[in-house]
Amino acid sequence: MPRSYRVSCIEGDGIGPEIFKSARTVLGTLSDCYKIPFDFVSTPAGDKALKDFGEALPKTSFNAIRESDLCLKAPVGETAKDTIVYLRQALDLYANIRPAKNYSFIESRFSNVDMVIVRENTEDLYVCREFLEDDGKKATAFKIITQKASKRIAKAAFEIALQREASRNSKERSAKQASVVCVHKANVLPVTDGLFLKSCTEVSKDYPNVAFSQMLVDTAAMNLVRNPDSFDVMLTPNMYGDILSDEASQVVGGLGIASSANLSDDFALFEPVHGCAPDIAGKGIANPLSMLFTVKAMLEWLGSQNDDPHCIDAAKLLESAVSSVTSSNIKTPDIGGKSKTDQVSRAISEEIVRQKSGVNQDGEMIKENVLLKW
Repeated sequence: MPRSYRVSCIEGDGIGPEIFKSARTVLGTLSDCYKIPFDFVSTPAGDKALKDFGEALPKTSFNAIRESDLCLKAPVGETAKDTIVYLRQALDLYANIRPAKNYSFIESRFSNVDMVIVRENTEDLYVCREFLEDDGKKATAFKIITQKASKRIAKAAFEIALQREASRNSKERSAKQASVVCVHKANVLPVTDGLFLKSCTEVSKDYPNVAFSQMLVDTAAMNLVRNPDSFDVMLTPNMYGDILSDEASQVVGGLGIASSANLSDDFALFEPVHGCAPDIAGKGIANPLSMLFTVKAMLEWLGSQNDDPHCIDAAKLLESAVSSVTSSNIKTPDIGGKSKTDQVSRAISEEIVRQKSGVNQDGEMIKENVLLKW
């Protein structure tokens, strides 16, 4: 039996524990169906950790995260700067990957959006170097852009574009050339954004089969709501990517289905894009889909990193099961349904078992119960 994948777990605040429970339920089903071994390690972080331990990210949690194979994180509250922003920088999680895709079960003005935003994740204004002057009447923040960080995020974007093109070809979809658009504001910030654009342009020369273009950030924001299906891979500095990725998620149906990956060369942290929604915490109506699509991204990464086809197959089946269940109107109120969080996750687990068994929708479920082994 292969070694277990060691997954550090941040259950988060607000609705975090509820949607994390959904992730564990579905992962348990996939683990049993595909014989994928997981070793889950609790690593408290966030507002509750601050209250319980005096630190938003206790040293024991940080060390356990660093020693794990990857981290699966639910949203945290007011302590995001001391948890996720710190982890991105401390673990050099330089690539933030945020897909935006149309699904039939989510209403949208568009139907053919399938893009990804590749966001530099460690510098820009988010280095958080701010200070006050003039008795608090003047505030200054440093915007840091380096050639090294810009080139490595550009390389990640071009590699993702090629992977997406290969995936499209394997599914015999209509031919769509891989493309990367670099988003910047170099006309106003010629030094910082100018360096980002120059670095990305230099990297593009190593990828002659990927169409490369550039776009001002305000134009990109406009085109995202006007013609979002024209984008394939959008390459951005940190802050622009943070803003544009939320816009992109709304274009395809909202933050309730938005997932993200934070990647270094040998470690990854996966999390939903949305916040912890304390106003609905405990009501059992939180949408688990963003967390489940985060699990899908986690499985894809594990499969790629470890050459594990079981993880790749599990990710594909998870997406198929989500689409099937939600198309049957088993979904939470925020996207037009009436189901509870746990009803959605249980239905998806049951659908995974059904599809894996090969039984058609009108047939009987397989007798073996693989749903409640956690």
